[in-house]
Amino acid sequence: MRTCQCASPRCSTSSCPAFPNLQHSRRKTMTTVETDTARWSLPGPADMPTDQLQVQLEVYSETVLLRGFEGDTNWVRTVSADEMANVFTRHLGFSSGLLPDNALWWNQGETGQMVALWRPPQVWPVALQREAFQPPARLRIPMPGLVFVCSPARAPWVYAAQERPTDSEQRLYRAPAFNVFRDGRTCPGSHRFPEEVGLIPESFFRSFFSLTGDTKERSKKHPDNLQALWEELDGQSDYPVEDLVPQCTVGQAMAVSEGRRGYH
Repeated sequence: MRTCQCASPRCSTSSCPAFPNLQHSRRKTMTTVETDTARWSLPGPADMPTDQLQVQLEVYSETVLLRGFEGDTNWVRTVSADEMANVFTRHLGFSSGLLPDNALWWNQGETGQMVALWRPPQVWPVALQREAFQPPARLRIPMPGLVFVCSPARAPWVYAAQERPTDSEQRLYRAPAFNVFRDGRTCPGSHRFPEEVGLIPESFFRSFFSLTGDTKERSKKHPDNLQALWEELDGQSDYPVEDLVPQCTVGQAMAVSEGRRGYH
């Protein structure tokens, strides 16, 4: 039986001289190796019972190994991210529960549950902070249909759409609004969004909008002056959808909400 003789506590068995053949073993579906079984115990009195290690997950730069301990031997096999996800899903379970009205999709993203909500074209009352320390201007701005990708108590992502999304290849556009970054993320400032995701779109329009930040390329007619667009739209009933600037597809927005990839 071989045991690691390295003094370093950070020794990796994949490179340790005591295990010269492990790189070859990692290519196999499963192998058995004699080993010392590790034990674990709670900190405290010496007579506290120990808990025998049964399985451990080893994450390397190029692979993930699952090592199981059975008596005086152990087994090792490579595992995939899909396998691990399936195990956790079986034990934890995932469910969207009841979704809000006009929900488009639901997923588990990097920050937790994400729900995409649709708001049809309508006129929104807004408060535009033109000058610091001065009362905001109160406007009534027609907006195109909007997709809000929401997470509880977090600032949403916002995209514009010419119609309610029904296909992953459908085009989304830059939201013609202040407080929205180029990629669709929104800046909350001091505004607090509600835990209930169904209330987040309306909460977004109740926040104060600021002239600061990147507001370019939100309009074809006014590519460098979003304020001029809002002043022009104030009091109108419909947003001119031909003025929208393309941004991404529905599928790309879904991927971003899952944390899988971004776009420009």
